Amino acid sequence: MKSLRSFAMPANEAGWNNRFFHSTRGKIVILLRHEMRTVGELATALDLTDNAVRAHLATLEGDGLVRRSGERPGFRKPHYSYELTVAAEQLFPKVYGPLLKRILAALKQRFGSDRVTAVLRNVGRAIVASRHVRRDAKLDERLQQVMKLFVEFGGKARVERSDGTVVVHGTTCPLAAITGDHTEVCQMMQTMVSAIMGVPVRERCHRGAVPKCCFEFTLSTRKRPRRR
Repeated sequence: MKSLRSFAMPANEAGWNNRFFHSTRGKIVILLRHEMRTVGELATALDLTDNAVRAHLATLEGDGLVRRSGERPGFRKPHYSYELTVAAEQLFPKVYGPLLKRILAALKQRFGSDRVTAVLRNVGRAIVASRHVRRDAKLDERLQQVMKLFVEFGGKARVERSDGTVVVHGTTCPLAAITGDHTEVCQMMQTMVSAIMGVPVRERCHRGAVPKCCFEFTLSTRKRPRRR
């Protein structure tokens, strides 16, 4: 299979992306977008040998699309986990990026960051209101709504629970094309998660080499008083 660099970029970039995602390396990128995986896990998912997967990963690493992100204990030696880079995220359709960055920059210059943040929070509340989350929805149902929200925005998330604290980890940042310059967008996402869950939410997003969403909240242990 050809290296990613050896593909000639046609005028229709979307068509090129479609062909890439139907290739073995494209399928690896899609799998890693959902979650970090080891060579063995990728080999099983794609019905390939470990060595074949390593060869594809080496090419993707060389192209700056994949990187090692950690290791897991193995029987004889540790197994490395792989994840996508920010560059890989740009392979997925995100035509909104350049446009929204310019719009937000102009709005912040005209009205200031605080007013833009307030507007974005109102937008987030309106988006959640249109989803018609039931007032009596249980925790799991609300979390499913949050997961669905991430998918609709072009991302994916997982949930961790510990001692009454819930953390929603985005495997990537679906708005990474914007948040680097405009963190106010993170506040909009925070508002949406808070509105769905019905509790205050803390934004803990990671803004390093690979931006990832992270929102944390504490479950209330207080019982609601009975109506008389």
